[in-house]
Amino acid sequence: MVPPGSVLLIAALAACAALMPQRAQAQWWSRAPADFEECADKAERAATKQEKASQLVECNAKFAGRRKPGGGYTYFDFMQNRSFDIAGPNPTPEEQKKIDEQYTRFLDQERQSRVAAEARAKPQLLQPASLRSEKVPLPAVAPNKPSAAASEIRPRPKLTDCARHSFSCDWPRLSESLKDLKKLFGSTPNKAKRS
Repeated sequence: MVPPGSVLLIAALAACAALMPQRAQAQWWSRAPADFEECADKAERAATKQEKASQLVECNAKFAGRRKPGGGYTYFDFMQNRSFDIAGPNPTPEEQKKIDEQYTRFLDQERQSRVAAEARAKPQLLQPASLRSEKVPLPAVAPNKPSAAASEIRPRPKLTDCARHSFSCDWPRLSESLKDLKKLFGSTPNKAKRS
């Protein structure tokens, strides 16, 4: 004769086994992949390309590290474009903290190099006005022209607030110089047709 407590215990275990979802039962005897490479190997055996792709996405989500040929794992941080050695298939909290500290240093170095580059560019733009404005000499008066032509040359306005070698400041100077040259050499279309 079976004691009444044992029958009750067996019935409870049978009810629990019957009510368990099938997926949970399958995981009980199948071993889950230990790292990305095992997971990817399992995904390679998938029936369809779509199933294989979805399993590879799951593998990427589960495992951050990749197995190294000599043993151990490596974690690639794409933000820093560098790899870190880690103990397992995923970084431990301590390893993640070190990676984050390295990223903070990386950002500081990037910021400092950007500030240095901007500082190197600024001195050219912030020179004193006396050094920035170049004086362009006026063309000399031709000896065969009357002095009236020389008196028609207008004084060029001084551009003291212009940046060195900037188009907006150099163009008026060049334009005035060309006008002055045309006046000095005075070739007009009517004179050219007569000769």
